Amino acid sequence: MMEQDWIWGLVGGGLIGLGGAVFLLGNGRVMGASGLLGGLVDGSGRSNWAERAVFILAVVLTPVILMPLYDMTIDTKLTDNWAVIVAAGLLVGIGSRLANGCTSGHGVCGISRLSMRGIVATVFYILAGGLTIALFRHVWGVI
Repeated sequence: MMEQDWIWGLVGGGLIGLGGAVFLLGNGRVMGASGLLGGLVDGSGRSNWAERAVFILAVVLTPVILMPLYDMTIDTKLTDNWAVIVAAGLLVGIGSRLANGCTSGHGVCGISRLSMRGIVATVFYILAGGLTIALFRHVWGVI
């Protein structure tokens, strides 16, 4: 039998894939969460701000809606160190802007369309994430 963490990871991955499919079928464009949010922040997405806002709102509200389905004692392994949390958020944001996309755009939607750009970007995301964890946890002992 699978551990509960694995099951919720599978459910989360399925929801991301479903969201990408619905977004592609409904809008004819690839779903990339960082691009959708970035367009709201920098103003480049004024022409379709409503669909961007609805998407971001759905990403935030879906876990809240699903809360009754899971045990509230789930340990997310999130650190209590706010400096690390803020630094991680900034690094993810900067990295996704530099890569012209995030794991939902390149990883989920890009790989499923056999996009070489998506595949290469995802490989580098995974390598950068592994290197970051190795440095922050095992070298600097921050997390």
